[in-house]
Amino acid sequence: MRYGICQIELVPGNPNANYEKIEQWTDMVMAQQDKPDILVLPEMWTTAYALSDLHHLAEKNLEKTLPFLKRLAKRHQVHFIGGSVANQKNDGIYNTALVVNKQGELVYEYDKVHLVPMLNEPAYLQEGQTLAKVFELDGIKMGIIICYDLRFPELTRALALEGAQVLHIVAEWPEARTSHWQALQAARAIENQCYVVSSNVIGTHDGVEFAGRSMVIDPLGKVLAKAPQQQEETLTINLQLTQVPQVRQDVPVFKSRRADLY
Repeated sequence: MRYGICQIELVPGNPNANYEKIEQWTDMVMAQQDKPDILVLPEMWTTAYALSDLHHLAEKNLEKTLPFLKRLAKRHQVHFIGGSVANQKNDGIYNTALVVNKQGELVYEYDKVHLVPMLNEPAYLQEGQTLAKVFELDGIKMGIIICYDLRFPELTRALALEGAQVLHIVAEWPEARTSHWQALQAARAIENQCYVVSSNVIGTHDGVEFAGRSMVIDPLGKVLAKAPQQQEETLTINLQLTQVPQVRQDVPVFKSRRADLY
């Protein structure tokens, strides 16, 4: 399964400019001879991290982003791990991730359940009330979490126990905690014996510098691809998904679990 992973500098508070950037990026990546099967976008890519402006920037119930991704998916016959967007629902604004398949169908959506106190997210966003679940693309079980969710191993373990072979992390992770970003991704891959695929952003907004370093890590914790800190880049890579059941057989962590004790 071939991936194209977007690391980009967003235009804060300007969804139209960001839609244009993502459309141009998609057209460019899908013009390659060896086309990806799946494209991955970062967290909050329509508005960037303009939290104080979300009250007028957030879209209602994915009304703009969902048709946009459906159109691109059908045009290029590609699946989208569609990052996340500021999504206005009846009771507030949520950070909502979405997955669209190459037929242009919404496969899955997920509201971020862990909000970042260090960046004051709870003042602007509502916590999701449903844990992340497994979805499938081309018959492969997968999961998606959003940025700060990475710090909570229970969330990823639940996905692995449902059979997820690939964990996607969409993020606007800050440079100040880069060492955590890299170490936690490796830990999630090793402990759950799955691929980890992450899309982060670059640039600075409201004094927060973002870390870049989007990554692909295999089920043994080996970094297969890594973008730089402050450069827009597309990571393209083939995942050998047969490695996941092999690693789980060779090091039978899940059979060794003592669920009767914890």
